[in-house]
Amino acid sequence: MSELPNKGALKGLRVVEMGQLLAGPFCGQLLGDMGADIIKVEPPGRGDPMRDWGQGEEKVQWEVIARNKRSVTCNLRVPEGQEIARKLIAKADVLIENFKPGTLEKWGLSPDELHAINPGLIIARMSGYGQTGPYSTRAGFGGIGEAMGGWRYVVGDPDRPPARMGVSIGDTLCATYGTMGVLAALHHREKTGEGQVIDTALYEAVLQVMEGLVPEYDYNGFIRERSGSILPGIAPSNVYTCKDGPFMIGANNDAIFARLAEAMGQPGLADDPEYQTHLARGRNQTVLDEMINEWTGSLTIDEVDALMIKHSIPAGRVYTAKDMLDDPHFKAREAIIEVETEGRGKIKMQNAFPRFSKSTSGFRRSAPTTPGQHNSEIFGEVLGWSEADLAENGAKGFV
Repeated sequence: MSELPNKGALKGLRVVEMGQLLAGPFCGQLLGDMGADIIKVEPPGRGDPMRDWGQGEEKVQWEVIARNKRSVTCNLRVPEGQEIARKLIAKADVLIENFKPGTLEKWGLSPDELHAINPGLIIARMSGYGQTGPYSTRAGFGGIGEAMGGWRYVVGDPDRPPARMGVSIGDTLCATYGTMGVLAALHHREKTGEGQVIDTALYEAVLQVMEGLVPEYDYNGFIRERSGSILPGIAPSNVYTCKDGPFMIGANNDAIFARLAEAMGQPGLADDPEYQTHLARGRNQTVLDEMINEWTGSLTIDEVDALMIKHSIPAGRVYTAKDMLDDPHFKAREAIIEVETEGRGKIKMQNAFPRFSKSTSGFRRSAPTTPGQHNSEIFGEVLGWSEADLAENGAKGFV
């Protein structure tokens, strides 16, 4: 399948993506969306397990995370495969890997060895606990990072065990910070010519978004607990029940709450000492939420939505994927695009983000349908292999 024109800010940047499942591949997706040439290294045979991930009868998550990538196979567990990888990396700008710490070193692909042949190489390393410290050699998945970083403990209802989000947020946060690190390292390299290593740990990526969780305990002795659909003391800000489903309202600012009170037909609430200020509403959060829920329960989602728009109150529907596909704002901003894929035909998926005023990010190339689909193309282009070279290395199980 042909590739669409590349007008991304990272056009010309060559990235070798090693590792499997989510963190490393999502970092590759983000860089690829911005124009980088992503060479996805998969083990011969089955390839990345992400090919079989996702919900529903047909597994289509691969179409998103592997878009804008070219796939080669390489057996990293044998010296010959490691040498092939070394030659690819020697001609790359960035290496992404999310193996267990020590794996690259075991394969003779340590940062020191790679920098000896490619001093400007940027190496983005993603792992459960980081490359150093007493836990570094432990196996770690995104859920473990979420638990250690404090996320899982505060998610869920207070009378139930810790819950999780419906997506692998620990992995994608780690990948996002890894991407930020790559972009910063590129700026450093532009000034100095030096490559460097980016050490990104799943639990630390989660820890970064935990707001005041640590200083609140250190300074106040306060431990955040699970609070269900609310943030304690931030009111009203909750999902309320209408006649035909849930609706989110965020009116915890004093002026906005006054407008909500007017929309509810109870303007006096804004002057009531029990609800007049942010702190007062926090103290009376449960009663206030019950009052609002009783009001929304008498109306449909459309009716509440119209009132929120009329009174300029931050609010919105709780969307499913179907709602997103039907929504005019999603359509106007092309937040979801329909693309032609090689493996599945036409399919809708999220567009690239963020948006640039001078560059174009987005879908250019369909996800590779088979591991090693681009072996001939890439090994010929980067390493100068002939078809005979490729056949020989394939027959020996190296690629």
